[in-house]
Amino acid sequence: MRGQLFSLMITILLLGSLLTCVFWHSLNNYHVEPQKLPPHQKNAPHPGLCKGCREVIIKVLEHYSKPWKRQEDNYQKFRSQLRSQCHGDTKAFITQGNTPVGSKIVYDGERKRTLEVTPDIFRTFIKEYPFPNKTFDACAVVGNGGILINSSCGNRIDSAQFVIRCNLPPLAGGYKEHVGIKTNLVTANPSILIEKYQALIKYRRPFMESLHSYGNSLLLLPAFSFARNTPLSMRVVYTVEDFQSRIQPIFFNPLYLQSLGAFWRSQGLKELRLSTGIMMVSLALEHCANVHLYGFWPFSFHPHDFHTITNHYYDDKKPNKAFHAMPVEFELLMRLHSLGVLRLHLGECGAGEL
Repeated sequence: MRGQLFSLMITILLLGSLLTCVFWHSLNNYHVEPQKLPPHQKNAPHPGLCKGCREVIIKVLEHYSKPWKRQEDNYQKFRSQLRSQCHGDTKAFITQGNTPVGSKIVYDGERKRTLEVTPDIFRTFIKEYPFPNKTFDACAVVGNGGILINSSCGNRIDSAQFVIRCNLPPLAGGYKEHVGIKTNLVTANPSILIEKYQALIKYRRPFMESLHSYGNSLLLLPAFSFARNTPLSMRVVYTVEDFQSRIQPIFFNPLYLQSLGAFWRSQGLKELRLSTGIMMVSLALEHCANVHLYGFWPFSFHPHDFHTITNHYYDDKKPNKAFHAMPVEFELLMRLHSLGVLRLHLGECGAGEL
């Protein structure tokens, strides 16, 4: 009995000592001043930035502060290289003309897997290329970066002749002023269809209601990147048909995506798969005389005053780092901006830019 009492007393003493240490540690931390974001300085990014991001942001601020000027020779040279290797002006999308019944489709993400085009699959293809031999004067490619929050870029985006958006972004609910509403082409990643709409097995009506914002735009799907994408993309086509929607589903051509991946690797991009954003920028560079980018900013700090921002303007879901190298992609886009090939917009459109 005495032994048990002695053990109990020792336990209480040890517990009391532990609680005392925790109390004083918490008290000391309480009196430490919280870190403050640094003032707006073009050469002093936040010390807590991701590995490698500090150097990239320093380069961005150095180059972006210089007046932008379109360089026609650089634009034509880059566009010519892109077209000669990728042929996006004729092969970016699957059509009934370039992929007949009986042909074999090789999945660009699974090169050992093929799919024979049956009559049922063939009928889901668009008949012909949606804009053959056409060059748009001005195109806006809208990424979904948190940098668009309070940007007042909506009117400027909507003034473009052709507007491309990525991954079914929300446009209603107060976003219009900052991201615009006009859409000519919008992409849909399978992950969004699965996570938000149960792969269209249950939530077909909510999915179709979400498409109303995009009017009669093209809905671009990676149906033949991986085999698992094919039945899901077909369900999108059937759902659009059943609801008699004005939107037009189209499919990426895996041959184009393979060529595009090889092209960007030759430019120094070594990631496993290209992001949707850089795919859309590539498409715009082949089809548009003037390419403007909005919402492309892969860092969690705003370049103007380094206040924290979310990854997207509508949520803070992080990118898949196993597949995408966003800061590296952005550095390449910044290089094209500096060469006058395209123009990145990073500031507030309504009150002048950074």
